[in-house]
Amino acid sequence: MANIEHLQTVHVPASKVYETLTTADGLSEIWTNELIINNQIGFINEFRFGSNDITKMKIEELITNKKVVWQCIDSDPEWIGTIISFDIDEKNGKSFITLRHMNWKEVTPFYRSCNYNWAIFLYSLKSYCEEGEGLSYHKRKF
Repeated sequence: MANIEHLQTVHVPASKVYETLTTADGLSEIWTNELIINNQIGFINEFRFGSNDITKMKIEELITNKKVVWQCIDSDPEWIGTIISFDIDEKNGKSFITLRHMNWKEVTPFYRSCNYNWAIFLYSLKSYCEEGEGLSYHKRKF
């Protein structure tokens, strides 16, 4: 199994990062503005990336201001069954976010593309938390 891991430093308290990762307002600014989410363990969040591209993530774990864990239950076949986690550590008013996308069956071209796009996601998170504007799917050029 392969994993993707990234670390991003954001110059805001962990509460701002956690709020961004668990609310429609935050996720619509940093990932996609076509979404249905609820901040409850067991809820299945839906994220759309164009009319035919939907990703469904079941919320597995929420630890306020510390951790968010999703399990992909519907998306590209390579994503189904994978786990995405965000660990947030705060020190001196800065947040250190470790993103992990775990349990890939193999390293493929899609894996490599997702690795890149998770880095863009973290850049978008940083930009939104620090400056008020993220780089969501609808603002990006592919």
